[in-house]
Amino acid sequence: QVRLVESGGGLVQAGGSLRLSCAATGRTFSGYAMGWFRQAPGKEREFVAAINWRGSTYYADSVKGRFTISRDNAKNMMYLQMNSLKPEDTAVYYCAGYATQLYVAASPPPYWGQGTQVTVSS
Repeated sequence: QVRLVESGGGLVQAGGSLRLSCAATGRTFSGYAMGWFRQAPGKEREFVAAINWRGSTYYADSVKGRFTISRDNAKNMMYLQMNSLKPEDTAVYYCAGYATQLYVAASPPPYWGQGTQVTVSS
């Protein structure tokens, strides 16, 4: 059974930083793309960042230059370093696992974590 577990969320002031982690069990994700999504209150879930099995990265325009996605295949872990946080970054952040090696925007990931809350105060 595939399980993705996020950690590292919390409350931070605007301009601060947080690092989210995603631990994958039940499947070796080293050969597959992984990603982060977020959902703010009253809004639809949106793409944040993705990383291919070889490490190529993709970002939403709203986080480009502030967030960095990375992975440690040996540990079956993925991370999201979030810097210069803004109140509009407040959301539940979800870890996602794709069924493909490469990130394909049109193919939603089939595997999801439960989410971790990130709150940025102004």
